[in-house]
Amino acid sequence: MAEQQPEAMTDEQVSAWVREHFQAANKYLAEQGIISDQILSKDSRYLAPYVAVWKFNTQDKKTLWVINGDVPTDAIGEKAAKDARDAMRYFALRWQMQAEGVLQQAQNDPEKQRYAHYLVNRAENLYQLSTSKDLWQQQA
Repeated sequence: MAEQQPEAMTDEQVSAWVREHFQAANKYLAEQGIISDQILSKDSRYLAPYVAVWKFNTQDKKTLWVINGDVPTDAIGEKAAKDARDAMRYFALRWQMQAEGVLQQAQNDPEKQRYAHYLVNRAENLYQLSTSKDLWQQQA
């Protein structure tokens, strides 16, 4: 059976998705004790309804990349990646390494094994997105 492609989102649905995920990224930072000061929109990228990579300046004068969407929400310092595409690659590698560690420790824990496989799946998909020339032509 062929995999069904999701219906294209309307501009209104994309705007709602972006707003929702921007708010979720801010909430994630707040839960980590980080207060955002400014979003750097020109450096942020999103592919609704899959993934968003946000670049934030924080009140304590740091700059962070935050990723969310149909992936684990995560954050890294600005120095880890030069742009959103590079940040995607970084998160993909990080999740692969995390999954490997979880699998080594969770040999008898099906729940942790499922989480590790989820991380691997998201990491592989994210890496594929980061290598897609068509998605990144305007950034070159």
